[in-house]
Amino acid sequence: MKNILPTESRLKQDATRLKKKLGIKQSKALDLISHDYGYSSWFEIRDELDKRAALEQKTPDISLEFVEAEDVELNEEEFENLENERYNDLTDDVKLLVEQNKRSLVKLGIEFSLFEPTLTGLKKAILDATQTVRTHFELENFHFYWEQEQGQEHKVKKVAYLLTDQQQTKSISSLYRPNTKKGDPRMWFRGLPHFSEAGDQVAIIIQDDETYLINLSTTNLESSLAREKSYIKDFFSSFSEQHNSVAEELLEKLRALAQRKFPALRKGDTAIGYTLEAMLDIEANSSKLPDYKGIELKAGRGMNTRTTMFAQVAEWDKSPCKKSAEILNKYGYERGDDFKLYCTITTQRENPQGLSFIYDQFKDELQEWHNKSDLVAVWSGDLLRKRLKEKHTETFWVEAKSESISGVEYFQLLSVTHTKAPVSSQLMPLLQSGVITMDHLIKRSGKNNKVSEKGPLFKINKRDLELLFPKPISYNLK
Repeated sequence: MKNILPTESRLKQDATRLKKKLGIKQSKALDLISHDYGYSSWFEIRDELDKRAALEQKTPDISLEFVEAEDVELNEEEFENLENERYNDLTDDVKLLVEQNKRSLVKLGIEFSLFEPTLTGLKKAILDATQTVRTHFELENFHFYWEQEQGQEHKVKKVAYLLTDQQQTKSISSLYRPNTKKGDPRMWFRGLPHFSEAGDQVAIIIQDDETYLINLSTTNLESSLAREKSYIKDFFSSFSEQHNSVAEELLEKLRALAQRKFPALRKGDTAIGYTLEAMLDIEANSSKLPDYKGIELKAGRGMNTRTTMFAQVAEWDKSPCKKSAEILNKYGYERGDDFKLYCTITTQRENPQGLSFIYDQFKDELQEWHNKSDLVAVWSGDLLRKRLKEKHTETFWVEAKSESISGVEYFQLLSVTHTKAPVSSQLMPLLQSGVITMDHLIKRSGKNNKVSEKGPLFKINKRDLELLFPKPISYNLK
């Protein structure tokens, strides 16, 4: 008897585990997995999967077996146990796949959040809407749990889709706060048990006030984008078209300007920026840089392992220490004639000064602690995301050739490099995982007793930039 087939990616994942366990070839493992489902070989399963894909409609409604379960009111102890239930038995190959998929989403400039269903959560149709998810919802103006009242009568339901290469299945997202003491934000997606298993990493993407789910543990996004036919590829194509309209409009205007040389409208270093602003009919404003519907326009463009993303002092009104000098006095050390605190802070370990970070998900706060017992300083997630966006805007870097004709400077536009704004929903998760760290650079001079602060500097290893910044795209204008 033939059993119900999971996705092709899940079958291959199971085969990889079996291959490592038995020390056999992948082809042999695939055949053994096929036998478990009642098929004679992997080729027979592939034929069956291809037939099903051909018959599937683009957006079938979820079938009756996916009908949403009644929301279960768990007590605090039960819910805490559910949230502490985590699965770390994913193979190294799957963990690597998830990381590659996250980089692919960032490369495309897509805001997303991740959730990990637990076995109990899948059985009881309940998911915790973590701070990462809630932040993502707020960034996209999708849903605000803080303004939602508790109880079933205040539940919000919206259209959702479960995406694979072979199918785009219509679902429903339920967003609510139960009648428990805290009313912790929760969510559910109808049909999720047939889409993911406990421990999978599932991405949420929002478009047009609807959620799209992709299982990053069973999908290879690079392969999806290379397929001739893929619902995931189609979704990303429509997503890019919708979100790149302003950039395409600006690019076409620059291409038109590149067809001829044009004279500078002023002299000096700002000549090209000022002239481009005028040629593009951008109204003068208080900003030092021209701005085109949210895109910065800069003329020109141009391994230390760690690179600085931005500097940001703590929120002193929320922090026990009220200024940098106070942190220096408590945790600094003598170096020659000076008194310094030059050190790196991370969530992963305490440094020699006993300082480390903790990310409080409930408050959405990055907190600096001493010996895990004394709070030192606080940064809100909103402040850090705002600072990141301010420092790294979506930008067109224009390369132009300059030449003098009859004593007048003329410009010829050559190329543009488009750098998109960072995927800000990933900032706090990267701080929480230790990918992003912070450096204190505080010093009291032995000569004049003055305190100087060059930071705090929030840094990331250059190899990890693609976890936060979309891949730049270059265009020739001629």
